[in-house]
Amino acid sequence: MTYVVTDACIRCKYMDCVEVCPVDCFYEGDNMLVINPSECIDCGVCEPECPAEAILPDTESGLEQWLELNNTFAAQWPNITRKREAPADADSWKGVEGKYDNHFSPDPGQGD
Repeated sequence: MTYVVTDACIRCKYMDCVEVCPVDCFYEGDNMLVINPSECIDCGVCEPECPAEAILPDTESGLEQWLELNNTFAAQWPNITRKREAPADADSWKGVEGKYDNHFSPDPGQGD
C-alpha cells in the first residue's frame, strides 16, 4: 500500500503534508504535489493534514490513474521537504470538480 495525491490538490497545492512526511516522498509540480509510491512508507500521517482531502490510500477503488500519475511525475519533478505558502487563490479551488482535465500542468515546481 501507498498513499497517492489526487486531483483535489490541483490549484490548491497546500503543503501541510510535506512538513509531516518522515521520508520526504513528496514532489512538486507547477500546480500540485505527488507522492513517490516507492518511497512512501504507508505511515498515513500526511492524509489528515491535507485541507483539500487530496491524499488517499491506494487501496481505495478507482485510484489506479492517480497511482500511475504520482509514480510518473515523482520521477520528473523536484523533491519538496519544506512547507511554503499555498497559492493565494487555493481556497477558491478547494472542492472544484474536474480539475485534472481542465487545469493539470505537467510542468515541474521549484522544489526545495
